[in-house]
Amino acid sequence: MPNRARLLVLWQTPTDPAAFHRHYREIHIPLANKMPGLRRYTLSRNPVRVRGAEPYYMVGELDFDDLASLRAAFQSPEGQATAADAAQLERFAKVRSMICELEDVGR
Repeated sequence: MPNRARLLVLWQTPTDPAAFHRHYREIHIPLANKMPGLRRYTLSRNPVRVRGAEPYYMVGELDFDDLASLRAAFQSPEGQATAADAAQLERFAKVRSMICELEDVGR
């Protein structure tokens, strides 16, 4: 069975948090939720620094059945629209992203 895949989107503190959240909730999330194959979309907010550099302001996690499903989602018109909108959100906050394969190793 192939490993599931996750896109992690790491947002730094926005210059205008209210405008960032309004755009994110009203435009970005509805776009992303239309992507084919998206299994789960979660947000982590208000992280606490454990050690090292400042934590990211918000982390988005988008889960797919496997890497092929993730790639197909972002090649779709809905995925391309979501990616283009993420670029629009960068006017409020810097972002980093990465793709991970998930492997269950514990309970």
